Amino acid sequence: MKVVIVGAGSVGSSIARELLSHKHEILLIDVKPEVIGKSGLRGAHWLVGDACELSTLQDAKLEDADVVVSATGDDKVNLVVSLLAKTEFGVGRTVGRVNNPKNDWMFDDSWGVDVAVNTPQLMTALVEEAVEIGDLVRLLTLQTGVSSLVEFTVPHDSHVIGLTVGGVDWPEDSTLVAILRDQAPITPSRDDVIDGGDELFFVTTIAAEDDLRALLAPESASDEEPAAEHAGPVVPPAGDDDGFDG
Repeated sequence: MKVVIVGAGSVGSSIARELLSHKHEILLIDVKPEVIGKSGLRGAHWLVGDACELSTLQDAKLEDADVVVSATGDDKVNLVVSLLAKTEFGVGRTVGRVNNPKNDWMFDDSWGVDVAVNTPQLMTALVEEAVEIGDLVRLLTLQTGVSSLVEFTVPHDSHVIGLTVGGVDWPEDSTLVAILRDQAPITPSRDDVIDGGDELFFVTTIAAEDDLRALLAPESASDEEPAAEHAGPVVPPAGDDDGFDG
């Protein structure tokens, strides 16, 4: 697979190093020629230039790329590169790095971004996943904001403990794709019994996250007060005046 990575900083270089270890063909584009020597990457191809310029992307033969990764520290650059990759060169898959969470809403197909990687959001999710038991945590947004990968750690007093996977009426647009139990991943089947401490991973539409959260939330029946019981009509004591004459 041919992957073009725009931005050879720490993020872009780390991605390139990982992909090179998997035997992919890598081309890095950066405006600073000095990054080539600093990167320590072996086997990668390099192009020095401004990736926001069509001439640079033409020199990179972007039309031959399977994936373009925009990994610079500038959200404007990442959006422009993704848009050019899609509209001018017909690249099949684009990945855009989001630096400022406030810009996350722009990283969608209208700007040519297939997958937005929001680093601050990912770090937040990893922190929440480590400490939030009994709440639904979004780990990753998929398909330009349509779907997500979410995780739920089952509390030891949860009402779903003892139920089988097939016995739970999951929301229509949510699919249980994995169970992590005792640090071992399990491919869920209908007969698997849910246990306390299980980490449940779902692929779900973002719209269905609330339904899934409501399903997994603690039962609220105990919070409801029973209605007062009356043995018969209430009769006021003799001699009470109701305030009317006659």
